[in-house]
Amino acid sequence: MSAWRFWVTLFDRRETASSLACFRIAIGLVTIYSLLDVGLAGLVDVLWVDYHSGGYACLGTGNWLMTWLGGATPETVHVLYGAALGSAVLVTLGLVTRVSALVAGQTYLALVFVNGSATGGYDQLITNALWLLVLSGSSRTLSLDCLLRTGRLRSDELIPAWPRYLVIFQLVVMYTCTGLHKLSSAWLPLGGYSALYDVFQEPTWRRFDMRWTAHVYPLTQLATAVTWFFEVGAPVVLVWFYYRYTAERPGRARAWFARRDLRVPFVVVGLALHLGILVTLNVGPFSWVAMAYYLCLFRPAELTGAWAWTLRRGQRWRERHDERRIAHLTRVST
Repeated sequence: MSAWRFWVTLFDRRETASSLACFRIAIGLVTIYSLLDVGLAGLVDVLWVDYHSGGYACLGTGNWLMTWLGGATPETVHVLYGAALGSAVLVTLGLVTRVSALVAGQTYLALVFVNGSATGGYDQLITNALWLLVLSGSSRTLSLDCLLRTGRLRSDELIPAWPRYLVIFQLVVMYTCTGLHKLSSAWLPLGGYSALYDVFQEPTWRRFDMRWTAHVYPLTQLATAVTWFFEVGAPVVLVWFYYRYTAERPGRARAWFARRDLRVPFVVVGLALHLGILVTLNVGPFSWVAMAYYLCLFRPAELTGAWAWTLRRGQRWRERHDERRIAHLTRVST
């Protein structure tokens, strides 16, 4: 009964929708980017249309939605592509949000998973995120739904917090599974932590010639080690959340975790990792969608406070800039 009460209390928590709203906007933009990346390159028919209808591979009929619409033909694929792109725009704007997220998720799923060889892990992160948005109240603020309902873009209406917890859990699962799949010797001391250096020499993934990394090989070894330990150590974040949630209980480990915010080093290392990927490697929108999940690591009050602090800093910078400009003009005029 104690465990039952714990879970009931946890999933009964409510908060404002700011964190999930920011997550919704970010996921909508990533979905649009992922679809346009294929569309603008002229690869929609090449990747997602069956060989018998003009594609490059025998794809079959696809999932239930693709099959129901007639299979991987140009007509079906174009309808799904338009529906996915349009609904992703609505998700970003927050209009008819739950329905839009459901349509975006199902149409995106039908498209990208019809061709397994052209599917990336980020596609699963996108579709999982869209499904979590179906379950959440992310449109209660910063959305057109909110504007139509209240006459304002922002609202302090409370929503269940558990969808945000599921986003965090999905992020941890993603990193942990990614790390556990990296069990080749190149990621471990046995192989000298050579994995990232090897990737940098692979023309398929790198954005530009990176032979120069041979001169900084120890740095690539350090980056490899940090990446692997960061990923397999991601469950520690869940431990931190648990200890923070039960901070009133005794225990040295709980007290140690309570005094430290492990999200800060986690986010710093994660952002450095993904920004490095964006600069050096071409792996699709993986980094963008992963960083979108980071928004849910923070409570709405924390995000709101950070935004207010940023605005205050910006206002002070503008005031100092104006003062210096006025002082300069005064000296020039005299």
